[in-house]
Amino acid sequence: MNRRAFLAGSAAAAVGSTFPAHLSSETPAIDMPHFSTTNSRWQAAYDRALAVLAANVRTMPYVSRPVLIEGSNYQGIWQECGPHEALVYSKFRPDVARDSHLTFFELQRADGQLPANNKITETGFGQIQMVVPIAATAWELACATGDEELLAAAYAACSAWDGWLMRYRNTRGTGLVEGFCTYDTGHDNSPRWAGIPNQCPNKDAKRHHPIATLPRLCPDLSATVHGGRRALAEMATALGKTAEADRWTEQADRIRTRILETLYVAQDAAFYDLDAEGHFVRVRSDILSRVCGEHVPDQALFDDLWKRQIHNPKAFWSPFPLPSIALDDPAFVRPIPTNSWGGATQALTALRAGRWMEHYNRPAEFAVMMDRWCEAMLADTSFRQQIDPLDGRYSPGDGDYSPSALVMIDYTWRLLGVREERDLLHWNIRPRHAGASGAGFTTKIARTTSASIRYSGGGADLSIAGKRIARIEGGSARLISDPSGKILALVGIDTIPQHVSLQTSGRMRKLTLTANQRVTI
Repeated sequence: MNRRAFLAGSAAAAVGSTFPAHLSSETPAIDMPHFSTTNSRWQAAYDRALAVLAANVRTMPYVSRPVLIEGSNYQGIWQECGPHEALVYSKFRPDVARDSHLTFFELQRADGQLPANNKITETGFGQIQMVVPIAATAWELACATGDEELLAAAYAACSAWDGWLMRYRNTRGTGLVEGFCTYDTGHDNSPRWAGIPNQCPNKDAKRHHPIATLPRLCPDLSATVHGGRRALAEMATALGKTAEADRWTEQADRIRTRILETLYVAQDAAFYDLDAEGHFVRVRSDILSRVCGEHVPDQALFDDLWKRQIHNPKAFWSPFPLPSIALDDPAFVRPIPTNSWGGATQALTALRAGRWMEHYNRPAEFAVMMDRWCEAMLADTSFRQQIDPLDGRYSPGDGDYSPSALVMIDYTWRLLGVREERDLLHWNIRPRHAGASGAGFTTKIARTTSASIRYSGGGADLSIAGKRIARIEGGSARLISDPSGKILALVGIDTIPQHVSLQTSGRMRKLTLTANQRVTI
């Protein structure tokens, strides 16, 4: 994608175009997505989630513009999750999404180190704490808003960050990223990091404690760099830097190959840390979903991981997926304490699932996971950090946690609404779903017009700019169209075969869709 393609068909950027833009803490006059349903429990949970998120838009020290903080007892924004959360929230507050990225770029040190967090108490540099690549979320946001200033800022900052990681977190010369402490991966209280300090000594992420097993080669940290480099290659192409794009692509391919060759154990169908003494840390954890989140496995490897681990009810496919440690792993921690990556099903993992389940063509099973999470949140709208993977009950602790509230919003639209996926629209229609009762969805698309869904009479009408493009009746299906309304395909989004009627321009088609099946229209 070159610069012209990046900006093609766009109006002005959805946020200010000056870097850094000055934005007030007042909610701007923008067209926000709208959802309503006659299911009072669902509506109450959805509205409560929006209220939690609005209250968690705060101004932190050193940067005078509001960001989306983690909420609950986490009064700040973390690189691990904050930019991704703000991206999910961007349809509601594009200004907040932009500044949740720019905060990290503005606080970047001269040597290229990005802060791990920016909290009320401090700006933290004592660990790297990354999961979803900030380069990837910045690129996606820049594409969605046509924001050239954000694109340029993100490319410069994330290029420097990659250089810092290779200088200071590649001490063994493998080309993989090394973990020095527990907080590097954000895995608080995880048996994966048993016996390892939370932070680097003297809060200096360039150093690790003098422990024989440190540093570790980490699959998920390396996968984050892989995903970041893929995004940097796309950014470079959009900026007309063809040679740099080729270099980033080659480096992304190289680290992906090294992850697969060095840190994957086929016998266990698992990715593990490799410590400095050459031993694998054999704890089956959500490393797996994080590596999938950056699309490191190809489809064939993913299908094996899916069968043996992810969709295995004895391992990660618990009644309320996905636990942070496999149910059948001896290291699973019970009883489940608060803030535990030792087994609890985390809202952060649920929020990140959309980054890989769709990529690997598992929308039907993803719907099962989304329904279970929504069931748990409808039962308790306190929106806390984690639930028990067996019964779906929240762990004790403070509520109003942004990731949990975002799961409620994001899953509602993924289950029943319309979503923009780059240059396509995904219309997710489930007429028999409890949340679809009398439901309506409206959201801005392509920055200039709107898309809407209205459920009624056992089906749903799909419209762009007030003009109906299709009606779906009967069973569940995803209709894929371009922004003009041209229909391209139907996808099976239920684990049970669905009998679907598709009406378009006076024509009726009747189809049976199996799980994850795609039918070209």
